[in-house]
Amino acid sequence: MNHHIEVLLSEEEVDRRINEIGEQITKDYEGKTVHLLCVLKGGSFFMCELAKRISVPVSLDFMSVSSYGKDTKSSGVVKIVKDLDESIKGKDVLVVEDIVDSGRTLSYLMELLAAREPASLRLCTLLDKPERRVVDVNVDYTGFQVPDEFVVGYGLDYDQLYRNLPYIGVVKFDED
Repeated sequence: MNHHIEVLLSEEEVDRRINEIGEQITKDYEGKTVHLLCVLKGGSFFMCELAKRISVPVSLDFMSVSSYGKDTKSSGVVKIVKDLDESIKGKDVLVVEDIVDSGRTLSYLMELLAAREPASLRLCTLLDKPERRVVDVNVDYTGFQVPDEFVVGYGLDYDQLYRNLPYIGVVKFDED
């Protein structure tokens, strides 16, 4: 299907907002170590940039879950592709996600992680699509609210493409 990408949020806007979130997290976790838990693959770009802007001690781990496959909409079926490498029991965990859409995946993931007894569990997302929410999810740190369009860039993909864009774009499908 032919398509093109239109810029929604510039590289400068994204960079500025990540700085602000990093400063807030630093204040909120003062005197603690924050354990960043990246939801792969999309969250990796955001987490790396965010971690550089947090000045309290940071540890990292990665988890991969899927509910999209090759589609542009969440299937609602959550599959754990890669679990954590170490226990989060007693840690101050901050889940770092690229986007909160329907909320199904994050709701499931947050329940799963809470059962593993972290000292605290919060959620940080670069993008939030509240219009698409079907399951309530508490997001503690949000970069931007975006419209109900298919967004790419800064880790977000369309069929594994466009993750490397330094901005957030919208996929526009061409009329044939």
